[in-house]
Order: sequence, then C-alpha cells, then structure tokens
Amino acid sequence: MTARAVLIARQSVAAVVVASGIGLVAVHARAAAESQTPTATAQTPAPAGQQPSFRAGVDLVSLNVTVTDGTRYVTDLQGENFSVFEDGVKQDVTFFSRTNLPIALVMLLDTSASMELKLPVAQEAAIGFARRLRSQDLAEVIDFDSRVVVLQNFTSKANELEQAIRKTSAGGSTSMFNAVYIALKDLKKVVARNSEEIRRQAIVILSDGQDTSSLLPFEEVLDLAKRSETSIYSIGLRADESSTGGTKAFNEAEFDLRQFAQQTGGRAFFPNQISELNGIYTQISDELSSQYTVGYTSRNPRKDGGWRRVVVRVDRPNAVARTKLGYFAPSAPRS
Repeated sequence: MTARAVLIARQSVAAVVVASGIGLVAVHARAAAESQTPTATAQTPAPAGQQPSFRAGVDLVSLNVTVTDGTRYVTDLQGENFSVFEDGVKQDVTFFSRTNLPIALVMLLDTSASMELKLPVAQEAAIGFARRLRSQDLAEVIDFDSRVVVLQNFTSKANELEQAIRKTSAGGSTSMFNAVYIALKDLKKVVARNSEEIRRQAIVILSDGQDTSSLLPFEEVLDLAKRSETSIYSIGLRADESSTGGTKAFNEAEFDLRQFAQQTGGRAFFPNQISELNGIYTQISDELSSQYTVGYTSRNPRKDGGWRRVVVRVDRPNAVARTKLGYFAPSAPRS
C-alpha cells in the first residue's frame, strides 16, 4: 500500500467514525508511532482489597496477567508469586493488584453477508455477554461489514447495549481491520481522572471470515494493538468447508485473529458450532474478572522506541501466566 493510499485509508476510517456520531479527537499521521506505555508508578504493592494508586513521574510497564491451572483461573496469588522478565532480564515487581478493576470494553460484531444465518444466535450470545457486565463497567458496540458503524457509544447500561446489538443486520463485505483500529482509538479516549476510574481495556471480536475490504493493512493495525494497553479476545466462527475457498480464507482469518489475541495477552476461540458462543462469551467474562495487574520499572534505561519481549512466570505448580508478549519502549523526545 502506498503512502497516499494509507493516508486515504485513515481519512476514510475517520469519516466512518464521525458519521457514527462519535468522532476521533485526532488521527495522528502515523498510528504506529504512538506508544501506550503508562507513565506512572506505585510506591508499594496495593493490598488485595484496595484500588491501585498511581503517581505520575516514572515509566511503569503495566501488565494484565491471567493465571490458569488447567481449566481453572487462579485468583489467590500474591505479588511475590510473580516473576517478570524483560528480554531475559529479571525485573523488580514494584506494583501488584488483584483488585477486580472496572472494564472498558468494545464489542465488535461481524455483520457481513456471510453472517446472515448466524446473526440471530450471535446477537443473543452478545446480549448475554453484555448483561454480565457490572454497573461500573463501560462498553461500546461496533458492527462491521463494508463499513464500520459505532452503534452505541460507551455506556454502563445493559439495555442500551442490547438495543444496539439488536439493530445489527447482515450484508456487505468484511472490514475487520478498520473496526479494530477504530475500537483502539475509542478506548484511548477512556481516560482515568482518578484511581477509581482506572479500567482494564479489552476488545472482543466476533467474525466468521477473512477481512476483504479494510483500507488499513493488518500489520499496521496489529502494531497499534501491540502499542496499546488493550487485550483482544477473538472469536472466529469456522467457515463452511463446502463453500468456494472457504477453508483457505478462514485459515488466513484464523491467523489474523490469533495474532491479535496472542500479541495483546487475550485469547482466541474457534468454535465448530455457533451454539458454543454463549459459553465462550462466559469464559471471556470470567477471565476479565480474574486478572491481576503487575507493574515494574524497566531496568533498561534506553529510550529507543524498540520492542521489548516480556515473560511472566508464577511459582505455583502447574500454573501458567499469560500476558501480552511485550511492549515498545518509550522514545527519547526530539530536540
């Protein structure tokens, strides 16, 4: 894609959002140049029952961590149970919380023509998921086919989310990358003004096929996701193998959905039956309410904007920790 084509793509995506009544505050010339590393620190790990407290001034690498033991979420760990490694170097955990933080969530629903027969079941499953959100959570509903439309801005009211989901109808092609881009931009605007408003951020994508009409390329949107503090959960409804090119196209879609999830610390699901959707949405809801927040100040002082790989381990036998694969270091200010 040429530089001019990318510029046109961004302008087109921004226009879609403005037409939906939400608008972007600003679309930077290069989305990939944005860094989301939080600028905060904590003096001591927060006790289990308290909201985390942040103080501006030091770059704190903040990680949302899910710990599982087989099929069970492990939720009784303490800060000393965690070890964090950045590029193979062990870091000092300076912030820890297992408080069940509020969530800022974007629900992305594929409404392309191939979803026509699946949409009624998908709607009911998404509505069930919305009803599981708590009063302190915020959620936004976006559908995508040939266009991306924000059907409901961030709200804590389940009935408003339900009404938005029921508005969806199938038709057109699939512009999933554009939709993820818009969701990431909208989540950036959910800014905490105090410690009570600190939220974990997540995107849940439901799609049944390959992106066919986005103007933004996959690599650029994935890069923006990696620079965010957002966990992406993707649900890929398997294509009908009897359809022309169905298997090949879905294999490409599966790769994209897996990358979004793995790189950001989320999870990818690929049910064989649409009837499994209710259970999958329940698993996502349970995971979001079972995560830890672990923070550290990197031992690497270089502000080179480079990618730093992160690994989190726990000392509980048979337990496995999952988080995003890394982050981009801050860049030194230009003189």
